[in-house]
Amino acid sequence: MRYLRSTEGAAPLARYSPGVEIAAGDRLVICSGQLGVAADGSVPDSVREQTLLCLENAEAVLSTAGLDRSHVVKLTAYVTDRAGLPDYMAARDAFFHGRQEPPASTLLIVSGFSRPEFRVEVEVIAAAGSVKKDP
Repeated sequence: MRYLRSTEGAAPLARYSPGVEIAAGDRLVICSGQLGVAADGSVPDSVREQTLLCLENAEAVLSTAGLDRSHVVKLTAYVTDRAGLPDYMAARDAFFHGRQEPPASTLLIVSGFSRPEFRVEVEVIAAAGSVKKDP
């Protein structure tokens, strides 16, 4: 992957990459939106805790393809209240702490989800090395 930053455009407003180039032949894994629901079905109240659960749930999906958070190239997050943005960004940054380059990211404010206790949903796109074909 190659992380893209233009010297001509505006700098990112938070810790995310403006773009990521994926080589031809790399595998892509696209996760549906993940909600902040724990394995026992509980839903924490805070945006920060829900965000961490969203990302952990996405990583669980990625693991079925042999990938993890290091393979994430793009996030799309939906948050129900602008006041929750700092907690969302803190949780996202903590989840990806240690990565030299953060994934590309889009963040939207939405009016709500299927259940009122949901405050965050996160979609993830991940990429991994070239697909090897059997001889």
